[in-house]
Amino acid sequence: MNQSPARKGRSWFWPGLFVVLIGLGALVYEWRQFEPWGTAHLGSWVASADPWLEAHAGSFMKAGPTKTPAQDAAAKPKGPAAVPVSVAQAKVGAFPVVLTGLGTVDAYNSVLIRSRVDGQIVKLNFKEGDLVEKDDVLVEIDPRPYQAALEQAQAKKQQDQATLANSKRDLERYTSLAKSDYATRQQLDTQTSQVAQLTAQIAADQAAIDNAQTQLDYTTIKAPIKGRVGFRLVDLGNIVNASATTGIVQINQIKPISVIFTQPEDFLPQISDGLAKGPLPVEALSTDGSQVYAEGRLEVFNNEVDASSGTIRLKATFPNADKKLWPGLSVSTRMTVATRDNVVIVPASAVQRGQAGFYAYVVGPDNKAEARNLKITLMNSKEAVIDDGIKSDETVVTGGQYRLQNGTPLDFKTAAEKTASAEQ
Repeated sequence: MNQSPARKGRSWFWPGLFVVLIGLGALVYEWRQFEPWGTAHLGSWVASADPWLEAHAGSFMKAGPTKTPAQDAAAKPKGPAAVPVSVAQAKVGAFPVVLTGLGTVDAYNSVLIRSRVDGQIVKLNFKEGDLVEKDDVLVEIDPRPYQAALEQAQAKKQQDQATLANSKRDLERYTSLAKSDYATRQQLDTQTSQVAQLTAQIAADQAAIDNAQTQLDYTTIKAPIKGRVGFRLVDLGNIVNASATTGIVQINQIKPISVIFTQPEDFLPQISDGLAKGPLPVEALSTDGSQVYAEGRLEVFNNEVDASSGTIRLKATFPNADKKLWPGLSVSTRMTVATRDNVVIVPASAVQRGQAGFYAYVVGPDNKAEARNLKITLMNSKEAVIDDGIKSDETVVTGGQYRLQNGTPLDFKTAAEKTASAEQ
């Protein structure tokens, strides 16, 4: 069935109207550019499409949004926002050359107290953990057998002395008789020999007395050093032997005290050169480095390098007045072997590591980030020595680097600005 021309016209009306409305939306979006032209021509153009649109074109024109100049300026695209960072200024100063290592605390002197004679322990004059002085009596062993041996040796000497006195008188008589030919030469020689033998015997008797006295003295065991005693290894009443290796108790001297630690063999020349100039300061720390236990100095390094590990052993001595160091304790060590003067120093937090090595961000012109490759020879947990890449008067970024690249605007406060803000 064929449609009339009027019906066909109405069927195209609404699609046409939809197309026109889309065009109007685009015109409204760019209204500022097209407003003069649209006011003059849009009405007649719409009128050619449909009388109804002509009647309402004015209302469409007035319904478009209008903007102030300030709003137009705000709508314009802006550059990248400034990134908040923390900064610090590079400085020139002295930087200590520090070698770190691991070590073990060792008693300055350690003595295992053992008996030098056989016998029963009759007295223990110490308590476990006591601090004892040199020559304090620690242990007493039953002295009676050794006292008897001493007295026997003394009696033997007295007996031989009496015999010697009698022999000397006989020698005098034989000498007088020999002059008158009443005694033979042989009798005189025999008596002279006997006197010599008895004299030697008395000397042997004295040696026996000295030995017996020494054995008796050994029944009283004294502390050979000042130190702290540990757990007793033998209880009161037990029999001890001179051949026993277990001992009775151990004394450790802890004031002063030593730390044995190692360093790679590559550092031996630096250590040797530093020690030749004077004592090298050494710090003993907890193994995690969070606490400094004591400060001391390097005493000596071993006379050979351990070929299996490529390290050398060193010994440092600490006063240990507060007794924080204890034999057997594991510690970290920090030893200063030299000091570099007049070097550029930056905070360690400014140093980053990339594929090409170390780098840092410097505050460049117009407060924008500038990446610099660095040459670093010394660095610790707090600071780094910059041999090349940063000058002493430059400011480096110490925090917030993960959002930076070359040219990124920076938002920061200098140390002076922070101080001024805090005072306000």
